[in-house]
Amino acid sequence: MAEAKKWVEPDPKRENWFWPTDELRERAWVSDPKIYEEAAADPLAFWEKRAEEITWFKRWDKVYEEEPYAFRWFVGGKLNLSYNSLDRHVEAGKGDKVALIWEPEPTDEPNRTFTYRELLEEVSRLANALKSLGVKKGDRVGIYLPMIPEAIIAMQAVVRIGAVHSVVFSAFSAESLRDRMVDCGAKVLITADGYFRRGKLISLKPNADKGIAGTSVERVIVVRRAGNEIPWNEGRDIWYHELVKDQPAECPPEEMDAEDLAFILYTSGTTGKPKGVMHTTGGYAVQAYTTCKWDFNLHEDDIHWCTADVGWITGHTYINYGPLMNGVATVVYEGSPDYPDYGRMWATIQKHKVTVYYTAPTAIRMHVKWGEEWPKKYDLSSLRVLGTVGEPINEEAWLWYFKHIGGERCPIIDTWWQTETGATCVEALPGIGPFIPTVAGRPFPGIRADILDAGGQPVSPGEGGYLVLKPPFPPALLRGLYGDPEKYKATYFGEYGPKYYFTRDGARMDEMGNIRITGRVDDVMNVAGHRLATAEVEDALTQHPLVSEVAVVSKPDEVKGEVPVAFALLKAGAQASDDLKRELIKTVDQYIGPTARPAEIYFVDDLPKTRSGKIMRRVLKALVRGEPVGDVTTLRNPESVDHLKEMVGYEG
Repeated sequence: MAEAKKWVEPDPKRENWFWPTDELRERAWVSDPKIYEEAAADPLAFWEKRAEEITWFKRWDKVYEEEPYAFRWFVGGKLNLSYNSLDRHVEAGKGDKVALIWEPEPTDEPNRTFTYRELLEEVSRLANALKSLGVKKGDRVGIYLPMIPEAIIAMQAVVRIGAVHSVVFSAFSAESLRDRMVDCGAKVLITADGYFRRGKLISLKPNADKGIAGTSVERVIVVRRAGNEIPWNEGRDIWYHELVKDQPAECPPEEMDAEDLAFILYTSGTTGKPKGVMHTTGGYAVQAYTTCKWDFNLHEDDIHWCTADVGWITGHTYINYGPLMNGVATVVYEGSPDYPDYGRMWATIQKHKVTVYYTAPTAIRMHVKWGEEWPKKYDLSSLRVLGTVGEPINEEAWLWYFKHIGGERCPIIDTWWQTETGATCVEALPGIGPFIPTVAGRPFPGIRADILDAGGQPVSPGEGGYLVLKPPFPPALLRGLYGDPEKYKATYFGEYGPKYYFTRDGARMDEMGNIRITGRVDDVMNVAGHRLATAEVEDALTQHPLVSEVAVVSKPDEVKGEVPVAFALLKAGAQASDDLKRELIKTVDQYIGPTARPAEIYFVDDLPKTRSGKIMRRVLKALVRGEPVGDVTTLRNPESVDHLKEMVGYEG
């Protein structure tokens, strides 16, 4: 393995605390902790300075204005997301720099690369093609694509002409697609014939056809990815390659108002009906650009790989807009992390000399289970920054990631944010630190956060409470739910009123201002009068050296109200036993206390997961409560549910 620079060093007084080295501080965009005080003293000046780093067609008249349940950033400013992602780099003489690297899943298929000039030309051709189909500013365009370059091209083309994209995860069912297309009133859908996952060809077009039946979708653009036979609707369907081939490679970007709608992204609602989160152009552009630059210390020579799917907000912000606005190369991978073997991610890092790697705790825990021998086979010395996203990370996974992927030399940026926030809001900045397992870090400069009790009062350091964001609200924060302003008010401001955005996450803050996310309020149990986050019990259980991954849900109890129930995957070679159960209960006693003891621990071979690797705790909760499990067709491993039903004696 090539010799690699050391970017972090351990704290001599505190175990498992790490700080940036002098070399990292010198390279970092920010290294002075005073930035937090300066930004807190005048958040508007802070964000105005950040906004000046991107390109505006017209400067704003006012930085920020607010009224109850409504706020606006960069009022009167004009810009375009696609222009800031592509044109400005080409105009600056960087058109030949690599912008996008696509790694297909089949190992015998070559990767595709696009320079900034080539990507701009492809985006412009599709933008002109969409115009030829009658798509205008403000029209909604559905995108139902796998992880292929055309997914990024489609998003960029839609915002280029001022239309609004709504991306739907390609593994979602036809029904899920229909719900979203009906709600947003999409005019056009962009999809593909199929794609590859774990060596199998997945046919996508039949799902797309079912999903748009009876909706407002008039035309369907189909990318030929897999070459599989698909149903065809003459007059409605059109091949992507035929549509764009004669289109001009130049398309002027639409001048968008800072508060014009850029995209709608649907997120799960507590009632089951997806919520259409609305993000506008200016504030989103500024926060996406700045957080991507500062969180991952991006410089022109970086190769940035975020392993999310474009169907999630992480893919929007940290595969597409954030890296491209920063002028770096972004990696897009089509397939699974375990195909053709457990080393695929590490082989890809070695192949493309990836410098920034941003992935989910669930994925890290899968690698922990597969073993450290896999990353040892590859040269990971190109890595400079590691990141985590999506859920709180447990200490064992953090330390494994730090040691076996980062070689104990790379900072881990544990980011907290949501679909609704559009970009990261809490993390430790690379040049400042500290980097502490299970602790996300401080609110990003210019973002004001607090932790309140149920009555709306701030809690003392170390006490648990509810994380809120305070005015001026973050620039990228959602502006509403599409077509449902009352639900927007009730969901995000109903708990504490219009002066606090309620994140629905539990958290604790230490004396330094570092925040530890304890999990969703929805995942909080009331055990004998004590409020406990399921994530805290999970974190405790994974401290045991034989546990690879665990999911905890709550079950009603006549005496205690609710009790935790745990589903644990063991590491290779470990044997399930009653003795091990007793050890795990002792571990929970040690890390949390007897109140958090699981009422039952099930040793399982698999957990129900989405295609992106997220554990479906909703399914587990239904199983232990004897409630309807619901649709499991979108799971990566629906067969796991049947095994679990037998195990828990499910009779729902």
